[in-house]
Amino acid sequence: MLLQYRSAALVCALLGVALTAPAASRSRAELGRIILRSRHLGAHGMGYNDHSLIELSQAVGPDDIPSLISLMDNQVLRVGAQFALASQCGAAIEPVRETAAQNQKFSMLDADDILDLIAGFEGCTEEMRTQARETRTEVDSIRRNQQSKRAAEVQEKAADDARIQKNALKMNDPGQRKTLTRAERLEVFRRSVKAVGLEHPQTPAQKALADRMYRTMVLDELPASNSQ
Repeated sequence: MLLQYRSAALVCALLGVALTAPAASRSRAELGRIILRSRHLGAHGMGYNDHSLIELSQAVGPDDIPSLISLMDNQVLRVGAQFALASQCGAAIEPVRETAAQNQKFSMLDADDILDLIAGFEGCTEEMRTQARETRTEVDSIRRNQQSKRAAEVQEKAADDARIQKNALKMNDPGQRKTLTRAERLEVFRRSVKAVGLEHPQTPAQKALADRMYRTMVLDELPASNSQ
């Protein structure tokens, strides 16, 4: 059987085509059973290997790619779904790249794993394997850009938090309070009502308290008891 697997992969590589696979798409349940049947006993127990790639390339087809992607959120089938997607060679490259770029179903690291499997699978043509390596480089670049963007957003949020906190302290000093713009006082008000759970007041008492906080903090009105 092992010789047959190797022969099939070698013939396909020489002919420049991927292993033949069924055309009709299957249900998630059926794909799950196919994936689990492709496991082999290895040094760490039942798992997936090159034989799995060959078997999966014959058992699933390009029409199954959307369903295989949807199985990536199943922790039991996640690794097997990676192998199943990789078994589809060139047909899976763009769907994997697009799904990862949109942060849907799986991460950029999952995409890297799938593309690495394609790049190393002899059942794929050399052109497809090269495309997989190039796409992996692209995915890594997208991931770095996203990480930089998230880091910048975190820094911006931290700076905003520090600024609002500083303005909140100024609200306690009548002299410094007058230096704040209405927009700055509104930021402090929103932060304060959120802190005390009054973002969406329900009872009349809560609504009255939120209104009093707004008039005092934003409109800079003195409490009624102090104005008499």
